[in-house]
Amino acid sequence: MLIWGAGAIGGTIGAYLRRAGRDVVFVDVVPDHVAAINETGLRISGPIDDFRVDARAFTPQQLTGRHKIILLCTKSQHTRAAAESLAPFLTDDGCVVSLQNGLNELTIAEVVGRERTVGAFVNFSADYHAPGEVLFGGRGAVVIGELDGADSQRARDLVKALRDFERDAKFTDNIFGYLWGKEAYGAMLFISALTHDSIAAALSKPRYRPLYIRAAQEVLQLAEKLGISPLGFNGFEPALFLADDQAGIARSLDALVAFNKLSAKTHSGIWRDLAVRKRATEVSMYAPLLAQAEAIGMDMLLTRCWITMIGEIEQGSREQSQNNLEELRAEFP
Repeated sequence: MLIWGAGAIGGTIGAYLRRAGRDVVFVDVVPDHVAAINETGLRISGPIDDFRVDARAFTPQQLTGRHKIILLCTKSQHTRAAAESLAPFLTDDGCVVSLQNGLNELTIAEVVGRERTVGAFVNFSADYHAPGEVLFGGRGAVVIGELDGADSQRARDLVKALRDFERDAKFTDNIFGYLWGKEAYGAMLFISALTHDSIAAALSKPRYRPLYIRAAQEVLQLAEKLGISPLGFNGFEPALFLADDQAGIARSLDALVAFNKLSAKTHSGIWRDLAVRKRATEVSMYAPLLAQAEAIGMDMLLTRCWITMIGEIEQGSREQSQNNLEELRAEFP
């Protein structure tokens, strides 16, 4: 099993699979991270676990051979480049599994073929902290499914393997339902990253809850218009948002607050990219959604606005601040 991207997601899952005795090889574009894994192993730290595993790691330029299973764990914006880089190392009867945020399965399928692409959804908390070290902050949903909803042996085998990491990992016949649910939840996380609030603190504030609700609803309404049934996870209940059930939505947000309070990772990876690593976020994963919305005449005005704000923070022309939410409240009362 080849893990392409040994950061937060890939590093955590790969370390658990390796500890369980599985043959795992890591690939990463950061030479210092690769060197650290080869020299001293990969360490997982945090409140869930603290252990180190020996493993083999390579940069893409160093890799040889072909692999039947490749877990793609890069940031969303790097998907196409990563898929093109890994394609020569995938066996003809193998598959690429997208353990990422976004609808990246569609891009992967364009590169390696739909029949060699398997869908996945993850919602656990982790952060790359230093070469050879990843923080595992909190458990979350792990789901595997074929793009066409088929009940395949390979999907079942992948679920079994991933239970070495998350005992509640499961199979679904509606993987896109989970992916669209995560897109809606992700919209709320992007808005929280306009500030320095933790996820739990952001979703707790009554003054800004209408913004978070509308942001999720815009994504979910688009999914509904496209004939997709979004699915919930870890407290997030899309059906309540689509029904505009305010009492139910409040309960769902409270559940998300409680879920996030359990994690040692207090802020989203989006916030960390902006505030700590000073690099581009995964905001580009919403471009396909806006294109689909435009094609059917749907505005998604709030979505367009927060995407612009995130871009301005990335470019250094806007600060992360509560003032950003005040601007949004003024425009979307």
